[in-house]
Amino acid sequence: MFKKNKISLAIACLLSTSFSSTAAETDATENAITYTPAIVVTGTRIEQNSFDLPMSIDAVDGEIIRDGQWQVNLSETASRVPGVVINNRNNPSQDLGIQIRGFGARSAFGVRGVRLYQDGIPLTMPDGQGQTGTFNLDTAARVEYLRGPFSALYGNSSGGVVQIFTEDGPDQPTLSGGVSFGSYGTHRETVTYGANYDNLNIIVNANTVRSDGYRDQSEFRRDTYHAKIGMQLNEDTKLTVVATALDQPDNDDPQGISKSLYLQDRKQITTSSRDFKTRSSKSQEHMGATLEHQLTENDTLRFMAYYGQRENEQFQSVSIKSQLDSTLSGGGVVTIDRNFGGMDLRWTHKGTLADKPYNFTVGTNLDRMSDDRKGYENFVGGSGNVCNSNSRICGVKGALRRDEVNRLRAFDQYAQGSIDLDPRWGLNVGIRHSKVRFEADDKFLSNGDDSGSVTFRETTPVAGVIFKATDTLNFYANAGESFETPTFVEAAYRDTTAGAGLNTDLKAATSKQYEIGAKWMAGNSTIVNAALFRIETDDEIVVQTSSGGRTVYTNAKESERKGFELSIDSKLGHGRFPPNSRTHS
Repeated sequence: MFKKNKISLAIACLLSTSFSSTAAETDATENAITYTPAIVVTGTRIEQNSFDLPMSIDAVDGEIIRDGQWQVNLSETASRVPGVVINNRNNPSQDLGIQIRGFGARSAFGVRGVRLYQDGIPLTMPDGQGQTGTFNLDTAARVEYLRGPFSALYGNSSGGVVQIFTEDGPDQPTLSGGVSFGSYGTHRETVTYGANYDNLNIIVNANTVRSDGYRDQSEFRRDTYHAKIGMQLNEDTKLTVVATALDQPDNDDPQGISKSLYLQDRKQITTSSRDFKTRSSKSQEHMGATLEHQLTENDTLRFMAYYGQRENEQFQSVSIKSQLDSTLSGGGVVTIDRNFGGMDLRWTHKGTLADKPYNFTVGTNLDRMSDDRKGYENFVGGSGNVCNSNSRICGVKGALRRDEVNRLRAFDQYAQGSIDLDPRWGLNVGIRHSKVRFEADDKFLSNGDDSGSVTFRETTPVAGVIFKATDTLNFYANAGESFETPTFVEAAYRDTTAGAGLNTDLKAATSKQYEIGAKWMAGNSTIVNAALFRIETDDEIVVQTSSGGRTVYTNAKESERKGFELSIDSKLGHGRFPPNSRTHS
């Protein structure tokens, strides 16, 4: 159990401070409170009421994210959303894994198959891999979860979309902070400042979390910094700048243990984890800017550009025998120095056609990434296959075993729109064309030149229709296609019979998705969402072999996912329950 002390300071100016508090009041009006469906952006790229959209999309707002939560991991509140599973093994050296309707399930750690965004800026790399460690929950206004076919309009690896939105700074300058303490030397500190100065709005946050860890060799530290600055340049133009930094050095990795070891002592680690001193270090800095200009009353132009850097170093428990394989092994220490960035330009128009309201968005985006990837032996000196024997020392960076540069470029064009066919029927459609090119430039030539390249192209259409049976009951159906390329990690190795180098035989997975659902406002304070879905995938990317730190992927011919989702959101009065209660299955 964590004990949390919160301090809020309202700052009138830089040199003077005033405090105010308001007593909580409860009266009979709570019994007549009206539940309001979330206003969301992710599904259509424009603000719309989620209740009127022919898709499964939910938002968890900032109040819920911060209500009694530690505000460290997205998994704390994601259980409120049906169809979303976030695997948190409570091992900060390994990132959270996100699954949406089965997409992303093959990732042992980190996010694949699901797109991540922060205030409209991609946090998923162009090859489809991403991490949630830079999500700042202290300043989150809401987190949106989009499931189903319409997520394909975000391109490669969009089996679902998770997007976090940063709140605006308050009208009055405000400084707030919090301190949390827990067992095993666990503590967290956070401080946030926000203000609104005429045409300038700002919110910044810094926080740190540290722990000695429950298990042996599980100490960790993570520091994050986040800022959003909004500038109203003139009546029609707004510039928003978002910057985030992550510093996570030398996080111990206790790794998994067998059931028998667990029953002996759940805190222990394996001999190989101890000998090779398994751990990881991560750092990332990225910045994005969005310029929105109102061309006319009905036309908006939006331009977004972003750039970032990420460094990763991981010490693995790969056996010395496997590391010494001169043709197949990349060593037991992996380092990645990554640069990534891109831009997005879109035009949004709204109007009427034969007295029927409509809107559409057309756009294009270009994304790039470059990885300087190296592998080293996780030992130095001596001889033999045993650590700490014959002068052989493990857990330190040794000789170079892999040196290559991976580059990727993605170029996409997309269009989507909606029209109200009549007061009861609405139609949403979209299409996206993607081109993704992988290149590997091998610079470690003592075991041959393993350079190579491969290009993937795919067009993904989607359509959905909604029927408003009554003012409080909507039915909808949608269908679409999506695709998922292998990530650089998955394409890194070929089958041993095919030699080393980039696995150019690995295909992109393609899926056809179908969904029907209903949304019902049951009274003033309850909304019920239900969805039935089916997903058919060709060339699913799966593990073929995994041994000695080398994992080879292949394509399964066909796979199928199907399921049913049900959620009930209700606001209960009389002060006996939390202000927002939710159940789902």
